[in-house]
Amino acid sequence: FYPEDEYEPELVDMVAGLCRHRSGQRYGEVEVHLHHDNDTADNLRQTLLNFKTTLAERHGLLSRDKETGEVVYGFIHGNWALDNSRCENGHNFCGVNNELTLLAEQGCYADFTFPAWQHTAQPRQINSIYYALDDPSKPKSYDRGTPVRTGVPGSGTLLLVEGALVPFITGEGKRRRVAMDDSDLAFCRRYAPERLDRWVRAGIQVEGCPDRIFIKLHCHGAADQNREALLGNDFEALFSDAEARYNDGTNFRLHYVTAREMYNVVKATEAEAHSSIPVARDWILPRPTYQAKTAKSRNHGSVPATAASW
Repeated sequence: FYPEDEYEPELVDMVAGLCRHRSGQRYGEVEVHLHHDNDTADNLRQTLLNFKTTLAERHGLLSRDKETGEVVYGFIHGNWALDNSRCENGHNFCGVNNELTLLAEQGCYADFTFPAWQHTAQPRQINSIYYALDDPSKPKSYDRGTPVRTGVPGSGTLLLVEGALVPFITGEGKRRRVAMDDSDLAFCRRYAPERLDRWVRAGIQVEGCPDRIFIKLHCHGAADQNREALLGNDFEALFSDAEARYNDGTNFRLHYVTAREMYNVVKATEAEAHSSIPVARDWILPRPTYQAKTAKSRNHGSVPATAASW
């Protein structure tokens, strides 16, 4: 999820190159991230349109709707302030009450912002995949919504895919206390096997299909301390543990998916399409084409554009 407000063409070119690596091995996909303060609806609409167009045409990123050809994207709101849900000490971290509507209009297929533990943006509805109905006159319209169910067509403004938010007991003796696991991976929240067990027990699913569990994690992976923790040990520990304990082929089968693929699996499950996960990955939204146009960067003349995602 690349932030529009920190866009650097040369860096996105490099990330894009990983997504369509010459070896044929793909290293993920790029989606949209945005920090914006005291914004307006008109400015946000133009920002989303400009950025998705840039990612698609300049870098060959993002998927396109099979029927309309529209560029589409998954979204994470910076500073946990989706739909004008966070204002602290006079600082408004969004500003747009009808943000869910604008996102849907501008091609957002799902929001992946939450959980936002200890922030006012945190919805009351947790450990869920659900449709939120926007009230353009009020902030935080997503506080509660309609869970995605098998055999029931989705209704609402925007789909929200949450990560696990699970309470647990930490400490020993008189120092025991209730803590919260919010699916964050960081140098101060290191991976441990009991965390994976919590994420599985959260049971995030499409209602009516409990045998498909969705686990969405998050991190600020570019910070030096986080990078050292994640690339130095934690990712390897997480993947090794998951393969060893949750991929025996009998009780569990483990699938790694991008945000787009997770959305497709959710929609295929909702439609009761009894297809395998490999088929469901591209159920509605196809893979990005990674065909970019030659474009001019901010600081240089005409350069060949590459393709990729993160």
